[in-house]
Amino acid sequence: MTEVYLRRLSRWQAEQQRAAVADVHVTAYRGEAGAEYRDRQGFLDRFEQHVQRLGFDMMVADAGGLVGCAYGFRVERTGEWWSDFRGELPTDIEELTASGRTFLLAELMVLPAHRRNGVATLMGERLLARLDTDLVVAAVDLERPDGGGSEDGDGRGGGGDRGGRPANAAQATVRAWGWSKLGLLAPHSPSAVREVWIRRPLR
Repeated sequence: MTEVYLRRLSRWQAEQQRAAVADVHVTAYRGEAGAEYRDRQGFLDRFEQHVQRLGFDMMVADAGGLVGCAYGFRVERTGEWWSDFRGELPTDIEELTASGRTFLLAELMVLPAHRRNGVATLMGERLLARLDTDLVVAAVDLERPDGGGSEDGDGRGGGGDRGGRPANAAQATVRAWGWSKLGLLAPHSPSAVREVWIRRPLR
């Protein structure tokens, strides 16, 4: 296995490498046949917005080319990110969001050939190590038919289970990191329901 190096990208560097990051996304999350262009363009559109968000930070894994990445940014103080939260949001979560002390782990993905080697965990640890926020959150797909990752969490920043099916790799990862499930984000489309996992203040 080729040695993997981790490095942090600035906002400018992330924008310059957006095509390579999109390649990782398409390969890590193989969609339905014929959906590759749509998946890639949709990711590029989101990534363009995410890079501009306050507190954007990104780690990539490189082995002669990008093989994984993890990035995130601060949740807006307005609390708009929580608008689709099902049920009553805990008071301390509201307060941490309003104070600008909440960081969203937006993406965590690794190419299939480099999974099960701890790459996702290393990227996540390095990304979150220097945060000056108190709360970290991740929205996790309830189900990915392709498994999207590995037991090591080398998939998108979360995961889930439904109907008694095994939890996917991303859910297993945040659970192994000591995160806890807070609830569900339930927008109008049932297919878009996601679990919210959090890492509360370490004190």
